[in-house]
Amino acid sequence: MTPDGGSRLGHAAAAFTSNARNPRLRRAQLSFLGAWTAEWAFTVALGIVAYRDGGAAAVGLVGLLRMVPSALLAPVLSPLADRGRRERVLVVVSTVRGLATAAAALVAALSGPAVLIYVAAVLSTIAATLYRPAHSALLPSLCRTGHELASANVVRGFLDSAATLVGPLVATVLLQVTGVDVVFAVAAAASFWSAALLVRLRYDAPPRPAAQRPNLVAEAMDGVRAVAGHRGLSLVLGLAAAQALTRGALTVLSVVVAIELLGTGEPGVGALMAAVGVGAVLGSLAASLLVGTSRLGAWFAVGVALWGLPLALVGAVPREGVALVLVAFIGVGNALIDVAGFTLIGRMAPDEVLARVFGVLESLVTVSIGLGALFASLLVEWFDVRIALVATGVLCPLLAVASLRPLRSLDRSVSALDGDVALLQRVTMLAPLPLPAVERLARGLRPVAVPQGEVVFRVGDMGEDYYVVESGEADVRGDGHVVATLGAGEGFGEIALLRRTRRTATVLAHTDLALRALDSERFLAAVLGYTPSTRDAEAHVDGLLDRYDPDDLPT
Repeated sequence: MTPDGGSRLGHAAAAFTSNARNPRLRRAQLSFLGAWTAEWAFTVALGIVAYRDGGAAAVGLVGLLRMVPSALLAPVLSPLADRGRRERVLVVVSTVRGLATAAAALVAALSGPAVLIYVAAVLSTIAATLYRPAHSALLPSLCRTGHELASANVVRGFLDSAATLVGPLVATVLLQVTGVDVVFAVAAAASFWSAALLVRLRYDAPPRPAAQRPNLVAEAMDGVRAVAGHRGLSLVLGLAAAQALTRGALTVLSVVVAIELLGTGEPGVGALMAAVGVGAVLGSLAASLLVGTSRLGAWFAVGVALWGLPLALVGAVPREGVALVLVAFIGVGNALIDVAGFTLIGRMAPDEVLARVFGVLESLVTVSIGLGALFASLLVEWFDVRIALVATGVLCPLLAVASLRPLRSLDRSVSALDGDVALLQRVTMLAPLPLPAVERLARGLRPVAVPQGEVVFRVGDMGEDYYVVESGEADVRGDGHVVATLGAGEGFGEIALLRRTRRTATVLAHTDLALRALDSERFLAAVLGYTPSTRDAEAHVDGLLDRYDPDDLPT
């Protein structure tokens, strides 16, 4: 094995062990597993109810009607997760999903009207649509580095894949011996378990004050503007929408292919979806090797392509064994998208609107799933299932090829951000900050070059910036002598900013200096907005002032 291969395997193993050892990440990830196991089991059962009710057209129509309210409400409700503690939103969401799914189970058990099950499905889907934005926005606050965030997304992708397998597989087994009512009941139990795991989640979150005049629609538009104003975010969300269109088509095609094309009956629907899950689990294990890679954008394109190509091939070779193998590759693509896509979005979008950006994503995904389901059902009705498979399957590969170059450019920009984050995290005072806060600082860094012997600032100057040494050495002079020599990864200038005084020392370039500067507003917002860093900063400043005579400091 090559050293590089050994290193990648080490990164992959560390991704899983770090999440297992961290009790906060462990609770958050297991909650996600419960939520998405419930979603996939519910989807299988709902598809069968709709097919019994009105055939392929009903499956597509129910899929669309289920998604439209969610698409409209997801971006409007997502600001709630940016206002306060995001795990509390997840608890409420999972509880609502459990209640709605339990209601569907009761209606099915009593042989009630299918329309009541559809209403419960709409309520459950609205809640499910809000779950992923809040969870995606929560993960960065539980991480310290971009590598750890990528690891968390690898683990979540694996659990998503496991849910893609376990949910349909549980539904298949239950359908063999019971009915859809029991499938709904099990899905409800999984949702309640998801909520219970997060009730006692404990972590230090930076304060997020509520809006002075709460206006969810206006706040939601901040997320839309963040996406529209960032070409990278727009591209990733656009490709995710195309993938979701194919996913919506799959909810219809899996039913029709199993029953009409392959002749495997209703249990065959679950078997096809379970095959997607098998591929997703295997793909997640392979995707764990991407932790630490600088090519997430390129792998995201591969994942998008794999969501469509297997469907086209199933249309060309409609055999049960071949179909099961081919749709497994859809699961591989899903795993790549989860790891690469969510990590890229988490790195590009500002934390203060992160849940809203993910809300926009969920809205696009949800409406695209609904449209995909309707589109596939119309293709089946107008033509046949094989043409529907081929027509649906070519979309994602074509878009992935067209987007490869800009995605590689996106990779380079994220790598540059990683370098700035690593520099800031070497500064002792900034070390306690969570990843979102450090990334916000990194985005505000600007380069400053100071030749040897030149002054960066003098004692008594107004304090406007904080500085971090990127390379070279700087002498700090106070009380007429050099009190410290600073090198790469050390910062200075914080006393004037934190104590709101003039500069307390003179800093000169001992060698040619490459500095990165931060304006005071951005620096103070990050350091004072997080309790551990505020405490450390005060202790750090007190230690520095002990080197001087406080009575001699300028005011």
